[in-house]
Amino acid sequence: MNYQPVIGLEIHAQLKTRTKMFCRSANDPDEKRPNVNICPICLGHPGTLPTINKKAVEHVLRLGLAIGGQIADWTEFDRKNYFYPDLPKGYQISQYKLPLVTGGELLGTAITRVHLEEDTARSIHDDQNENGGSLIDFNRAGVPLMELVTEPVIESAKQAGDFARELQLLLRYLDVSDANMEKGEMRVEANVSISRFDLKDPSPKVEPLGTDPRSTLGTKVEIKNLNSFRSVERAIEYELKRQQKSLEADEEVIQETRGWDEFREITFSQREKESAHDYRYFPEPDLPPLRITDIPEWQNLAATIPELPWQRRTRYEREFGLKKSDIAIIISDQRYYLFFDEVVKYLSKTKLDLAGLTANYLLSDLSSLSGSWPTADRFAELIAMVGANEISSRAAKDILATGLKTSPKTAVAEQGLLQQSDETVLCDIVNQVISRNPKVVADYQNGKKTSLQFLVGQGMRLSRNSANPKILARLLEEILG
Repeated sequence: MNYQPVIGLEIHAQLKTRTKMFCRSANDPDEKRPNVNICPICLGHPGTLPTINKKAVEHVLRLGLAIGGQIADWTEFDRKNYFYPDLPKGYQISQYKLPLVTGGELLGTAITRVHLEEDTARSIHDDQNENGGSLIDFNRAGVPLMELVTEPVIESAKQAGDFARELQLLLRYLDVSDANMEKGEMRVEANVSISRFDLKDPSPKVEPLGTDPRSTLGTKVEIKNLNSFRSVERAIEYELKRQQKSLEADEEVIQETRGWDEFREITFSQREKESAHDYRYFPEPDLPPLRITDIPEWQNLAATIPELPWQRRTRYEREFGLKKSDIAIIISDQRYYLFFDEVVKYLSKTKLDLAGLTANYLLSDLSSLSGSWPTADRFAELIAMVGANEISSRAAKDILATGLKTSPKTAVAEQGLLQQSDETVLCDIVNQVISRNPKVVADYQNGKKTSLQFLVGQGMRLSRNSANPKILARLLEEILG
């Protein structure tokens, strides 16, 4: 018997809106004081009525367009009934049969649905509370929450982690969520099972969606509230091994919800997994159905979609030939990719191919700059001077370290860093290097070719980094034979 991992993800992300999902209380994820952004509606007081946050709906619709999903023409909200201290109404307003978005794809993974709901309050238990017991902070109660559900088509922990990273990137590109996992703004739940099949017939017997998941798909186990990409991958890896070990020992895998112990790196049982009927879904009577096509400002949302991560990734590789590792870093940070695009726009006026050099300086020098970055036009001018061999790479780095408060040409002139390529001048420097380093010269002439770099370095030092190192090296080789 062989085993095939079958993984589906459910990912929640808090949406960036001024107010909560169904009331006017502030949606402020950085608020540290407990229970200040609250009102009778998000506290579930009797007689209060919710009102739909239009911006939250718009955020989900734009996400749906970005992933190529089907936008609902008509949708409604439902009550998901369950009791827990962080849910004061005794039910959560969510969506069930009629989500805002169905279908779509991200990073080659098929998506089942994307819907909108309200977040719960936050429980603070005795290990976090100096007074002991458990406390509830309702600041988070009612915050708009997007839930995206994938098809059970993910086959490895790495694939799951990569999908979650790409979704976080997409949410940030669309500016619908900051999706900071360490703040709980993006939370991942993984549904993990193993499909068994005979080695003689290596095709897994995967049934269509909607059939009993405990048939050929194996028994589904849900791992809740994974709050880092590392945890997502480690938890799935552990759970796959645990289930396979149970199956090999002819033990039953129980359909349940499990937690992840970050310190011991194991999953642990929390409760038996609920089914949809356990929540007794029914249409929310206090909210009207929503017909998307009746809202004029939602009819041209496709025009608001920016260049998406995979599109920028492809463009950087096709147009600039950047290394994939550099592309991954640049496109992951808005500050990087906006600055890079602006710089190469300035550099397009030159005939030099300087995108790779720009990426190199951006990731190695600007990223470690403690102060503010220079303006894109000044940075572009500096890169152009390096590309035209007007200044050395060392000189450019020294200038950048000062923050480039003036024009690069002015800084170069003031510091005497204009690259010297006059061979008459450089020959004088080469002769000084040779006369001052007889032992290294002898080593080079006796076959130790690496000594040349030392001699070039000495020439750069004598010229205060203004000499053209390539010409220095060539002159040294010619003179020393």
